[in-house]
Amino acid sequence: MESMSIWDLVLNASLVVKSVMAMLMLASFASWIMIFQRFFFLGKAKRALRQFEDRFWSGVDLGQLFREVSEHPQSDGGAEEIFRAGIKEYTRLTTQKNYDPEAVMEGVERSMRVALAREEEKLDAHLPFLASVGSTSPYVGLFGTVWGIMNSFRGLANMQQATLSSVAPGISEALVATAMGLFAAIPAVLAYNRFSAASSNLLNNYETFAEEFSSILHRRVHASK
Repeated sequence: MESMSIWDLVLNASLVVKSVMAMLMLASFASWIMIFQRFFFLGKAKRALRQFEDRFWSGVDLGQLFREVSEHPQSDGGAEEIFRAGIKEYTRLTTQKNYDPEAVMEGVERSMRVALAREEEKLDAHLPFLASVGSTSPYVGLFGTVWGIMNSFRGLANMQQATLSSVAPGISEALVATAMGLFAAIPAVLAYNRFSAASSNLLNNYETFAEEFSSILHRRVHASK
């Protein structure tokens, strides 16, 4: 029996199996794009967090820091966005006459929670897609394999003598679908687990910063009354 390359097996597959392979290739291609995008985004977010916390805890005046980050905002500055939302609301509420310190802190914390939720959305972007690719690709590939094997065994009904060489090509091309399903799923699962952990870690850091910043503003607003 003449040996066949993987490409020959793909070309000789049935229409259904080819469709399954095409879907898996598209899913794999899209997941790799998102993997690289998440890798660079989370890397920039980590660096932005370190840089902003260094500036924040350097003893700089909060008003000056607010002006600086407003003039030169960072595109991936999660903690910076939370700081900007909190100090902006704090300034707005404390400029009112006879303001209530507790009402000021409620407004500040509400603004920071909204900013924190927006940052959480940025961190979790594309992760559901990676999870879907990782969980469904093996089953899609298995469907293509089962369909291809069914076609191979149906072809045996028209043969007077069934041999291994007569069914091997059909089974081989069907198994390629399973291999492609695993090829799409494994990187997506590994990337999802890594990026999900990194996102959770960054979000915890954002929440910690928001609590620390809230404590600073709480002391300031009560000291000014």
